[in-house]
Amino acid sequence: MTVALNDTIRRLLDTPVFITVATIQPDGSPQLSPVWVKRDGDAVLFSTTTDRRKTLNIGRDPRVSLLLMPFDEPYTYAEIRGTATLTEAGGQDLIDELSLKYTGKRYADHNPRAKDEAARVVVRVTPRRVVGRL
Repeated sequence: MTVALNDTIRRLLDTPVFITVATIQPDGSPQLSPVWVKRDGDAVLFSTTTDRRKTLNIGRDPRVSLLLMPFDEPYTYAEIRGTATLTEAGGQDLIDELSLKYTGKRYADHNPRAKDEAARVVVRVTPRRVVGRL
């Protein structure tokens, strides 16, 4: 069952706040990654490449948890538990959009290794449960 994000979480996701993504390793242990993020309605989107550990983990087990913790409000947080889907469609567009949001520059303009990266994917997380203090 999909749940709606509250207005505070929506507002924060629309700012350049970092989230931490937790995925499940093949041995069942957690794997964490800080990422740039955007919101599409109540879905949470981030970008990664096809060869990253989180992509491989999501491809095997789509259950994820996202931790949103604003740097200027360290005692508030939201954990968004959900299911992730992967698609290469729009992958480069998303990383450029996120890069502009977080750095003010296109991704390739501030990352000289961008041309050597594996294909970009869009990760779309559908929230199933939200807990926390936001």
